[in-house]
Amino acid sequence: MFSLQVILASASPRRFDLLRSAGIDPEVRPANLNETRRPGENPLAMVERLAREKRDAVAGAGELVLAADTVVVLNGAVLGKPGTPETAKKMLSSLSGQIHQVLTGIAVAGPGGTSSMTVSTQVTWRPLSDKEIDSYVASGEPLDKAGGYGIQGGGGDFVVTVVGCTDNVVGLPLTTALELLASVEVADGP
Repeated sequence: MFSLQVILASASPRRFDLLRSAGIDPEVRPANLNETRRPGENPLAMVERLAREKRDAVAGAGELVLAADTVVVLNGAVLGKPGTPETAKKMLSSLSGQIHQVLTGIAVAGPGGTSSMTVSTQVTWRPLSDKEIDSYVASGEPLDKAGGYGIQGGGGDFVVTVVGCTDNVVGLPLTTALELLASVEVADGP
């Protein structure tokens, strides 16, 4: 698909799998950055900034690099990866019966320059019981996922509707990412 090796600036197995599903075998080169939201920074700006910073941290001259950052936003609050079962339970309870947005900032670099953008998808959940939440948290799946759920796993059972790109909810809006990579793969001629 691309003449250059795609470098994925992420350790996300979900992003890796999405790229593999498109016939790309990326080199994984995670960027380890502080992903803290800056004071007053809106979620759209934050995910795109973080994607650009990840891209810039790993990109070498002439390399084709893809970076992304995904968060869940509920009523203006950013829900990242919960990290602990207690935090996961709180996140899942807050999402129960609600509409939220999944934002993914994508940033690419290549011989043709750099580009970035943010993709938003709206997700509606059905109401969850405490037993469902406890069971899902006990599975361990929520701990390393933005918003505390994976739509491609057990969290998919909670979803009523998705408006926009489902791959975005997984962690990488694949079509958009491939278009951006193609736009920077080749340097413009003289």
